[in-house]
Amino acid sequence: MKKLVKGNEAVVIGALVAGCDAYYGYPITPASEIAHAASEYFLPLGKVFVQAECEIGAINMVFGSASSGLRTLTASSGPGISLKMEGISYLAGAQLPCVIVDVQRVGPGLGNIGPEQSDYFQVVKGGGHGDYRTIVLAPASVEETYRMTIEAFDLADKWRTPVFLLTDATLGQMMEPIDVREVETNRVDKPWALDTDPESNDNLVTSIYLDFDDMEAHINRLHAKYAEITEQETQAEVYGSDDPQIVLTGYGITGRMLRSVVDDLAAKGIAAALVRPKTLWPFPSKIYQEIVKPGVPVLSVELSCGQFVEDVRLALPSHQVTHYGRVGGNLPQLDELVEQAEACLKGAN
Repeated sequence: MKKLVKGNEAVVIGALVAGCDAYYGYPITPASEIAHAASEYFLPLGKVFVQAECEIGAINMVFGSASSGLRTLTASSGPGISLKMEGISYLAGAQLPCVIVDVQRVGPGLGNIGPEQSDYFQVVKGGGHGDYRTIVLAPASVEETYRMTIEAFDLADKWRTPVFLLTDATLGQMMEPIDVREVETNRVDKPWALDTDPESNDNLVTSIYLDFDDMEAHINRLHAKYAEITEQETQAEVYGSDDPQIVLTGYGITGRMLRSVVDDLAAKGIAAALVRPKTLWPFPSKIYQEIVKPGVPVLSVELSCGQFVEDVRLALPSHQVTHYGRVGGNLPQLDELVEQAEACLKGAN
């Protein structure tokens, strides 16, 4: 069934298809439609919906819900994600699966409600305290937002970890058709959970280990798991020439724009390729290294002054990587990006 929806509503539909049991959140522009749609769809289906008193309350409700084994969703934007960060650290430390959506808006501070990609450091590098990681998925369309939401719940359960879906104001507010259909999801048993089964009474969900050696062993177990995730779950789209003169890269909405830049450059006789990470963590470093040949320049585009580009440069330490960013809620135009690509290519010759 085709349904025309905003990206924010696609999150809720995807969550329901994935068998999400509960939503806890607080409205914030430009993510508010996620809470609105959850309030409309969840309760008639016998699901839990709670508008918490604040974002801090919401993320702690997520902790309790995930501890009981429920598939749990929350969503917010910039300032709200900041408020959730302590709770996200606790979720990661306790290895609790859940899905968290960040519809990025302009910052720092109150900023405005326009699109930006300036939460990259906060979400991908871990904005809470401690030595943890979370899986981060980055859709580039409403359909991909829908499908990645379903995938996020499976990944969360598979690895016992919080999973972020990182979108932005443009993807959240734009309307496109999605193909809603029943899909098989990998819902796993959770023998560690605290539920109504008396056999779970002895289960312990915690992130505190007062003995230093016990805590070190726990952190090392987490990072052994993160190494497995890195090997198994890295994803990226590669588009364009197999023998490019220039490689373009961006994620989310900017990655989507760069597909058109690749096509426009090809019409001008310039062979270009796009690498668009679908997972921001784990970062697809090996894919970059396979695609970007020696001497080929890279143009990295994002809606920030230079966050995503740091990981591109880490993946390609011996290559010329040029950053181009727009901020404040401004999106680059196609001609503007083509000009930047041509300038990048000219500067490398």
